[in-house]
Parts: sequence; structure tokens; C-alpha cells
Amino acid sequence: RKNTKRVPSFRKLLRTSKIKLDNKLKNKQYKQQSAAKKYRKEQKKLREAVRDAISRKPFPLEESKKKQVAEKREEEEEEDALPLDMMDEDDLKLMEDLAQKASFLTRDLSSNEPVHVKKRKHEGVIEKYEKVPRRMQTEPEKELIHLLPIKDKGGIIPQTVEKPVLNIAQDGEEDTEEMEEAEDFNEEPLPVITPEEMAAQRRQKLQERKTHIAALASAILSEPDNNIKKLKELRAMLMEQDPNVAVIVRKLVMVSLMEIFKDIAPSYKIRPLTEAEKATKVKKETQKLREFEEGLVSQYKFYLENLEQTIKDWKQRKLKKSNVISLKAYKGLAEIAVKCLCELLVALPHFNFHNNIIVLIVPLMNDASKTISELCFEAVKKLFKQDKLGYASLGVVKVISGLVRGRNYDVRPEVLKVFLHLRIKEVELQKDSEDIAPKKKFMTYKEKRKNLSRMQRKWKKAEEKLERELLEAEASESKEKKLKLHTETLNIVFVTYFRILKKAQKSPLLPAVLEGLAKFAHLINVEFFDDLLIVLHSLIASGGLSYRESLHCILSAFHILSGQGDVLNIDPMKFYTHLYKTLFSLHAGNSGFLFSVSIFGIVLQCLDVMFAKRRKQVSQQRALAFLKRLSTLALHVLPNSSVGILATNRVLMQTFPKMDLLLDNESQGSGVYLPELDEPEHCNAQNTALWELHLLQRHYHPTVQKFAAHLIVGAPTEGSGALSLDLSQRPATELLEAYSMRGMTFNPPVASITPRRKDTFSQMDSFIDEELNKQLQQHISETVVHKPLDFAKHLKESFLS
Repeated sequence: RKNTKRVPSFRKLLRTSKIKLDNKLKNKQYKQQSAAKKYRKEQKKLREAVRDAISRKPFPLEESKKKQVAEKREEEEEEDALPLDMMDEDDLKLMEDLAQKASFLTRDLSSNEPVHVKKRKHEGVIEKYEKVPRRMQTEPEKELIHLLPIKDKGGIIPQTVEKPVLNIAQDGEEDTEEMEEAEDFNEEPLPVITPEEMAAQRRQKLQERKTHIAALASAILSEPDNNIKKLKELRAMLMEQDPNVAVIVRKLVMVSLMEIFKDIAPSYKIRPLTEAEKATKVKKETQKLREFEEGLVSQYKFYLENLEQTIKDWKQRKLKKSNVISLKAYKGLAEIAVKCLCELLVALPHFNFHNNIIVLIVPLMNDASKTISELCFEAVKKLFKQDKLGYASLGVVKVISGLVRGRNYDVRPEVLKVFLHLRIKEVELQKDSEDIAPKKKFMTYKEKRKNLSRMQRKWKKAEEKLERELLEAEASESKEKKLKLHTETLNIVFVTYFRILKKAQKSPLLPAVLEGLAKFAHLINVEFFDDLLIVLHSLIASGGLSYRESLHCILSAFHILSGQGDVLNIDPMKFYTHLYKTLFSLHAGNSGFLFSVSIFGIVLQCLDVMFAKRRKQVSQQRALAFLKRLSTLALHVLPNSSVGILATNRVLMQTFPKMDLLLDNESQGSGVYLPELDEPEHCNAQNTALWELHLLQRHYHPTVQKFAAHLIVGAPTEGSGALSLDLSQRPATELLEAYSMRGMTFNPPVASITPRRKDTFSQMDSFIDEELNKQLQQHISETVVHKPLDFAKHLKESFLS
């Protein structure tokens, strides 16, 4: 029976333990290593044999060297030799016996080995050594490459090949020749280029780059789907390396790419495709659109990264290794980059990476460079004004709030003043129970089947369809979404304001906070009204605020009370008293043109909110006191401010019916008017008269004269004393701005009198001529014959007169 070894099956191999397999693998590796080691030893022995044969080649010795070596040996022998008379007879005999043997002379005395050792071994080596041809020392040794040996009947024949030796001398000569040629070439004088030629070359290069940019841009704009790859080529020009045109070319490419993206970007946000969408097969048109969108988003992202890197390099004063652009030029590049980012922020609020642009732009609003900060301010203002839904505004407000908090309120006031441009007019306030109650749903099919007849079901179906269409037409969903976004935005704004009021009351941000509260106070939740009014009054009472800031506090308080605060039983007498007390701090001496418009504008706004919108809560004594003090103030301010104050007095006289008491000289009741008392309720204003209106009637400004004459007759709405529609229908703040003297000229301008002067002089000349003629005729008829001397004298006097 044949005993054949069966090959183990795959199942058996799977059952084999892991340790056994590892041992087999280790044994196999060990065998391979030992075989390789054995082969390396054989090769090493072969190389040593060949090297030994080469090293024992005889070389001729020079005669001078032989003589020097012989002299040295003789000297050593003389030094080491002992005199014969000092040696024993036995030793001397032994030396004589050894001298007769030739091996003694040929033996190497430095070795202590006996003569017969390795004799047989060296016999074969000597024969081989004799067979090797003699070569001179001048020839360099050649390295041998050992190949695999050949085995024949005679034994193993080693195979070697000489390694080619580089001719270092020739290479060195060639290198020196090349260096000499290069030196000769460098020694040749370079052609001298004049400044005119350099400017012409620069213009030519710049024109070539401009043409290339224009060609790429026009190709992309004409067919964006097919030429989307050219965006990469155009973007590569942002790394222009020619120092003569690098700055201008990079600026042109930045602006060109910005305009291209504004033009070809779709009106929707491109989302990345999922793995399932990528795996599905689609039409060619759909695949082409996907490739276009993917390429557009990637290039847009790289472009924004380039702009960001440009701004960072400028901020860090960082130069590139190439040094193509100087640090001064980096500022211009950074300004163009910021301008491009601002344009994209406003133009593409719906597109990808808009939040990334916001994160870049908002910190630059606080930049030390005035140009860059103003660019960012204007961009954010435009974004707020055009943002109808509120997504972009919410993103900007979040970043600004984080910036203010992150920098510990150490930012410019203009950063917070940007909030004043938000388009927020209504928010979601606390709803009533009716609004919170769930809306009535449509009837289900089972309810209809159970409760309604067939005809009723038919009518009900048509009615529900009509209601759904009406809801879609009203777009109630988008309105709710808008209200929700506006509410969230305003909450973040108020949180920022309240933090500053609580933690940084002495910060320069306080005026901006008070101004913002004055604008949005009517949208604050009723729960915060009491605390906010207490904070505002404490700020005024502290005395650390400027006049403008205190006016903003008053305006904020009355905005709060004029909205939802009507339901609260709060008497803001302290705010009335403060404004009444500080009115006389305004006059023409400290109110420049800009100061006049801004401060008086806030004062007129406060008066409008305090009296016109709260007429039922204001007493007659308070209104009379303010009317008298405002009339006195109109004498001390500039004409445009006087017009605004008189327009406010007109509103007071028409709103409160008993204001004509001040037009009568007779006093009403007991007491005397106390103009210096700071309490409007107790100054007895009913016992005085508006004598200031008579002075204002003689004012040089024609509009002030008209208003004063109108108020003297009781501010009628009809009749001869009524104002024109141009003056009566405009609010006080608008009249203040309209008659401003900001241009350092009279407003309205004074009519020219030059033509009148010419007419007057011509009339005077003709009158003098007529009088002279009359007198001459009279005197000639009377005295020319009888008294010629008297006539001449009289004529002279008349002429002189």
C-alpha cells in the first residue's frame, strides 16, 4: 500500500492553532536568514582572498629610501649590539651556529613564531603571487565587483568586473572651465535700462495681464457652466510673482473675481450631496449642474480664504519669503480685500459661507484703520436695511454681542450704534390666552361621515379648500418666521445693552446703549419696565452723564411709558423736572452747528413724547411752565433752533386749550412767577406773559418772524394769522434740520442788493444834474451881467455842495 502524504484541507488549516502557524512562520524565516548568512560569509572570504593577492604585489623601491633604511638599521644594531667580551662562550657559539643557517637571515625577527609554521600554507600563495604581473604604484587601484562564480570540472572560478572609476581630474578641469566661462560671462557688462524703458516694459506687462484677466472673466461670464475651471486659472493670478506689477494685478484679480461671483452665484444655497445622491444615476444636464455647483462652491471657498490670508498678513505685518510685495503695499491689498468681502456680504446674503464673511467683517469694525472700519460699518448698515426676513441680521447681531463680551466691553461706540439700523418694528410679545389656545382644526373624515349629510360634506370640503388657499395667500407662515427671527435678534440686543448698564456704566459705550434703548424701548417686555426706569433715573441722578446721555435716558424712559407702559400707573415727574431744569444750559454760545442739530433734535423729540403723546397725563401747570421756559430759550439760540422751539410751542398751544392765558397781561390766581425755580408744577407760570414773542417778531430771520406773529394771535389753524402749509405740516425736528446754518450762510439766503445800489446812484446823478442846471439858469439870468465875480463864487459853492 502506497503511503502518500495527504495535503491538509482548508478547513483543517482553519482549525490549526494560531501558535502553531506562528512557529511554522518563524522556522521558515530562520532558515532563510541562515542561508543568507552562509552566502554572505562565502562572499566575504572570496573578497578577502582577492584583496590579499592584490596587496602582496611587489613595488620597486627607490635607492634613497633603501639607503635611509639601511643607515637606520646600522645605527640600531650599533646601539643594541653588546661587546663580544661581555658574552659567555656558550652564547657566542650558539650565535655562530645560527648565522650559518640561511633561514636565520631571511626570517622576520620581529615575529616570535618558529620557522616551520604556515610553511605549506604560504607556498600556494607565493606561486600565485609570482604569477601576478607587476604594475607600477602610479596606477590607481581598481575596485572589483564580485559576480556569481562559475563551477566547472576544475572547480569554482570566481567572476569579477572592474568598477568604473570617475576621472576626477577631468571632471575638475571641466568644472573649472565652466566656472571660468561663467566668470567671463558675468564680467560682461549688463545692458543699462533707462527709467523710461523700465516704465514702458511695466506698462506692457500690465496691459498683457489686464487683457488676460478680461479674457478669462468674459469667458466665465458668457458660459459659466462650461468655463468654471477657468476660475482656478484666474484665481492663480492672485499669486502674481513679478514685483513690478504684482500689487496692481492682485488688486484687479480680487475685484474681478468678486464681480464674477456676484454675477454667476445662484439665488439659493448650494448644499453638499449625500452619498446616496452621488451613487444614483442622473441625467447629463443634472450631472453637469452638479459639477458646476461643486466647482463654484470650491472656488468661492478658496477665494475667500485668499482674502482672509491677505488681511491676516497685513494685520500681523508678515512678509512672504518671496518678498514680492512690501509691507506698505500690503495695506492697499488688505483694503481691497475688505472691500470685496463687504460687497459679497451685502450682495450674497443667501449664498454659502455668508456666516464666515460675517465673522471676518465684524471684528474689523473695531479696527484701528479708519478706512477699513468705515467700510465695514457701511456694509453692515446696508445689510440691516435690505434684510427683510432677518436671517443675516441675526447672524451679525450674534457676532457683535460675542465681540463686545469677549473684549470686555473695550470696543468703539460705533460698533453698538450699528444696532440702530436694524429693521425691527414688531416682535412676538406675551400673547393672550386666546392667541395661545390651539386653533380649530378641520373636521376628520369620520366626523364628517357621522355628523354631516352628503351635500353638507361636499360644501364643507369646498369651504376648507378655500380657507387653505387664503392662508397661503396671506403667507402667515413666513410672517411668523419673520417675527420669531426679529424677536430673537432683539433679545440678543437687549441682553448686550443690559450687560453694559449693569457692569460697565462708566464705559464710553453708554451713550450708544441709551440711544439704542430710546429706539427699541417700546418693544421691551413689560416685566422689565420698573427695573429699567429705576436704572435710568439712578444714572441721571448720579451726575456722571453728559447732557446728551441724560437726554437719551429721558427719551428712553418716555418711549417705555408711551408703548405698553400706558397700562402702568407711573408718574415720571423726575424726568420732567430734570429736563425743565437743564433747558437753560443750551444757548448759541456752546451750540455749534452740528451740536445744535443733534442736541436740539433730541430735546424736541423728548418734548414731543412728553407732551403730545401723553396729553392726558400732563397737568396744565406743567405745560404752562414749559411753554414759558421754551419761549425764553428761543431768544438765546440760533435761528434754526428758534424755529424748532416755536414749532413745539405751537403744538403745545393747540394741544392744551388754556395756553392762551399767557397771551394776556392779567394774572390768574395768587402768587408771582418764579422763573428760577426748577419745579415746573410750583413756579406759578400762569401769572406771567409771553413777552418774548414781541421781541421775536423783530428777529432778522423771516421764518422766526412768521412763527412769532402766528403765536401772538393764538396759533390759529385758519384765517389771516394761520401759517402756510409748508410750515404748519412739518414737524419741529424737520424744521430744525431744514433751516440749519451748517453751510455758514443765511438760510433762507438774503436777497442781493447790488442792482438797487446801481439804480440809486444813477438816480442821484440825474437829480444833481437837474438841480445844477436850474441854479445855473437862475444865477445867469440874475447876476451874470451885473456881478460876474459873485456869480462865479456862487457857482463854485453850489457845485461843491
